Amino acid sequence: MSHALSEQELVRREALQKLRAHGIEPFPAAEFKVTATADAVKGLFKEEGEPTQVTIAGRIMSVRVMGKASFAVLRDHTGDQQIYVARDEVSPGEDKTLYDEVWKHLLHLGDFIGVQGHVFRTRTGEITVHVKQLTVLSKALRPLPVVKTDEQGNVHDAFTDPEQRYRMRYVDLVVNHHVKETFLKRARVFDAMRNAFQQAGYIEVDTPVLQAIPGGAAARPFVTHHNALDVPFFLRIANELYLKRLIVGGFDGVFEFSRNFRNEGMDRTHNPEFTVMELYVAYKDYRWMMDFIEGVFKRVATAANGAPTAQFQGKAIDFGAPFKRITMCGSIQEKTGADVLNMDERALGELCKQHGIEVTAAMGKGKLIDELFSALVQPELIQPTFVTDFPVEMSPLCKKHREDPRLTERFELFVAGFEVANAYSELNDPIDQRERFEDQLKLQQRGDDEAMYIDQDFLRALEYGMPPTSGIGIGMDRLVMLLTDNPAIQEVLLFPQMRPEKFD
Repeated sequence: MSHALSEQELVRREALQKLRAHGIEPFPAAEFKVTATADAVKGLFKEEGEPTQVTIAGRIMSVRVMGKASFAVLRDHTGDQQIYVARDEVSPGEDKTLYDEVWKHLLHLGDFIGVQGHVFRTRTGEITVHVKQLTVLSKALRPLPVVKTDEQGNVHDAFTDPEQRYRMRYVDLVVNHHVKETFLKRARVFDAMRNAFQQAGYIEVDTPVLQAIPGGAAARPFVTHHNALDVPFFLRIANELYLKRLIVGGFDGVFEFSRNFRNEGMDRTHNPEFTVMELYVAYKDYRWMMDFIEGVFKRVATAANGAPTAQFQGKAIDFGAPFKRITMCGSIQEKTGADVLNMDERALGELCKQHGIEVTAAMGKGKLIDELFSALVQPELIQPTFVTDFPVEMSPLCKKHREDPRLTERFELFVAGFEVANAYSELNDPIDQRERFEDQLKLQQRGDDEAMYIDQDFLRALEYGMPPTSGIGIGMDRLVMLLTDNPAIQEVLLFPQMRPEKFD
C-alpha cells in the first residue's frame, strides 16, 4: 500500500500535472548534453572577451526569487553552482509568460533541471551561470529535508537521525554533503591498495560466494538452499581456502576484495555483510608480511588523507612510523602477571573470572586467552600495533611457530583499539591441518557454533603440495572508518543491514 500523501507531496503532484498541461514533460527521455560540471564552471569565467557558454545540470538546492529575477543553486556530483534566471530572458518553452508559472510555482527544491547560459561574475563576486534556456529533467515528488543555519550558527531540521540516514542513504547523500566524501575516500583506499598489490605483481581473482562448506574463519554462517542441487549452501564467511587452492595451482600471489557474511551480532565495528581484502603470497612468511603491509598502509593512508596520518575520535594515528610489535601472551602477562601459555583451561577460566570475564563450557583454551586479551590489552592499542605469536589453539589454519610449537606464526594488526588485519605463515602440512580441523570439530560438539568445519577438498588440495605461503586479511570497512574518522561501521557502508521497514 502507498503511504498517505503529505500536503507538500500533494502540491508537487499537482505541479506535475500542470507541467504536462503546459506541454512540459517532467521526466523527458532524451539525452541532456552537459558541457561542464559545477567544479569546472569556476575556472571558465573570463574577465574580458566573449563570455564562456556552458550547459550544466543538477538538483535545485535553493532559490531566492526577487521579482523578475532569481538566483538558485544547482548541485551535481562535484558540488554546487549558482545560476541566475531572469523572467524576460528564459523560459522552459517558447512562451515567456511561463516563467512566473513554472519557475515560481511548479519547480521545487530537489527537482533536476538543465540550463544553458554564459558564465559571469555577480557584483558580490560570485561566479554564476546566466541562464538563457532551462529544461526540466526530473520532478521530485517528495520534498528534501531543509537544513537551515541561523545567524548564530545553530543548525535546524538537520537530517541526523542515524536510522533514517542509513535507511535513506540517497537522502543522506543529498542533504549531508560531507557524507559523500567518506565514500569518495573509500574508493581511493580500495584503489590505492589494489594498485600496491598489482605493482607487486599479484593477481586479483574471484572466488565463490556460495560455498558448500563455510571455511577460512571461525564464525557462524548464513545458510541457504540450492534448489537445483537440492543441498544446503552457505554464504561465505571468508575466501581464504579458495585462495590457497590457487597457490596450490601455481599462482605466486593472489588477492581478492571479498564480500563476506557472518550471522552474528551487530555493533559499531560489526555488520553481518562486510568487505575483507585477502592476499596470499608464495615463498613468504608472516615476518615478511608485517614489513610489506606496513608500507601498504602508509600508502593507503596517504591516498585517503594526503599524508600517512589520520584523526580518529580525537586521536592522531600515525601510519608512517614503524608499527609497534608485541606478543599476545607477553602482553597479557604484563597486565596480569600470569603466564597464560602454560596454564590449563581451569586456571585460565579462573583468571578470566578474576577480571570480570564470563566463562562458558564451550570455551576452550584459545577462546579463554582471546577473551583475556580482548578485555585487558586490546583497548589500549591506539597506534598501529602488530600483535604476534598466537597460541596454536586460536589458529587452526596457521603454521606452528618455528621456535615454539605451542605458538603459531600469526599476527593481528590493531589500530584505535580494534583489529584491522589478521595474517599467518600459512599451514601447508596436510596432516597437521587435518588434526587442527578435527580439534575444531570437537569444539563444535562442545557447543562452539563458531568452530570451523572440516573441508575435505581443501585437505586434498594441500596433499598435492602448497609452497610456503604468507596470507593476510584486512577489514576494509574498519580501515575506512579509521581513515575517515567515523566511529561506526554503518557510516562507511552505503547500505548497512537494518531491521526491515514497515510501510503503511
